[in-house]
Amino acid sequence: MNGPPEHRPPLLLRIYQFYRDGFRQMTVGRTLWKIIFIKLFIMFAVLKFFFFPDFLATTFSTDAQRADHVIDQLTQSAQGYTNPVKGERL
Repeated sequence: MNGPPEHRPPLLLRIYQFYRDGFRQMTVGRTLWKIIFIKLFIMFAVLKFFFFPDFLATTFSTDAQRADHVIDQLTQSAQGYTNPVKGERL
């Protein structure tokens, strides 16, 4: 026990090597990871253009108009809000 301390690589390097070696030895897992990355690409890159259009950029031409619209929308919803009385339905 009085010998020289054991030389170990830093923790981050050991974690990296652990995952690197694990991914190298995968067979079925590689196919599954490819499927996961393809799905993520489709969800975030392709579907964004179809389901999440940039409404403010297409409707308003300047940043000031966009800001005014956002402020109007936020304050309109807050103006009509009242605290319900106990037992009252919204």
